[in-house]
Amino acid sequence: MRRMFVPLIVVSAAAALSAAPPALPHLAWGDPDLEGVWTYATMTPLERPRDLAAKSVLTDAEAAEYERQTLARQATTNNTAGPDWWDPGTRRLVDRRTSLIVDPDDGRLPPLTDDAKQRAAARAQARPRTALPDGPEDLGLNVRCLVWATAGPPLLPGVYNNNVQFVQTRDAVAIVSEMIHDARIVPMDGRPHGALRRWMGDPRGRWEGNTLVVDTINFSEKIELRGSSERLHLVERFTRTDAETIEYRFTAEDPTTWTRAWTASFPLKKTKQPMYEYACHEGNARSMEGILRAAAVQREQP
Repeated sequence: MRRMFVPLIVVSAAAALSAAPPALPHLAWGDPDLEGVWTYATMTPLERPRDLAAKSVLTDAEAAEYERQTLARQATTNNTAGPDWWDPGTRRLVDRRTSLIVDPDDGRLPPLTDDAKQRAAARAQARPRTALPDGPEDLGLNVRCLVWATAGPPLLPGVYNNNVQFVQTRDAVAIVSEMIHDARIVPMDGRPHGALRRWMGDPRGRWEGNTLVVDTINFSEKIELRGSSERLHLVERFTRTDAETIEYRFTAEDPTTWTRAWTASFPLKKTKQPMYEYACHEGNARSMEGILRAAAVQREQP
């Protein structure tokens, strides 16, 4: 009988420790530490462009050309505040990906339900885009400096102010967005959801290992995510993967709006930049005042 010789490989304790990933920081009471300011600026769109339907990830050359064309387009067509206002992170793709949506596989939002199509048609008929506003209630919540879609929930990269800060205690986590200085207070004490509908929904948080899970329901009927209704159910996951990164992933579900749930994912990157006051609140939004004045002048014209 032939005996097999198996070489013994000895790894020193020092080598094993050096190969191990660094321990992630935890707070004094044991919860993973997410505190600090993080940026989620990126050029990657939420949905995959239709002309890139077959590509979920671009080559290095393709990504460079995509970024070049996008920057050129922003420089010539941006009518917001000039290209210098765009966050630096919006000048790059996330890992050369063509969409933030990772499920469905095509990187696109699921089809709308018949109910959602009927709601959209009813809104358009009730108030056409060309209609002059009668008052502030006819203007969008972002124009009124009340709520901005990119501030969340969920977080969605935008033109600027793509920064968020986490402040943690044993019983709650505050998620503070730079855009319109919105702050979500997420209870972590196991209490059930309430019944009150809010602009940013009614969140409840829990830990699953190193992942902060935020479950949010009871959104106001005045808030919509790509056509969603007040039945929107949002589950966000914040996972600290290393000293500089939180992997952010959210799943949106609304059976009255989409034919299935969908998921998006992108990183939050640690930044040493401070959070700046977004000095915009209802009553001092100059754009709103200008729109209403212009509407009044137009009504007086024969």
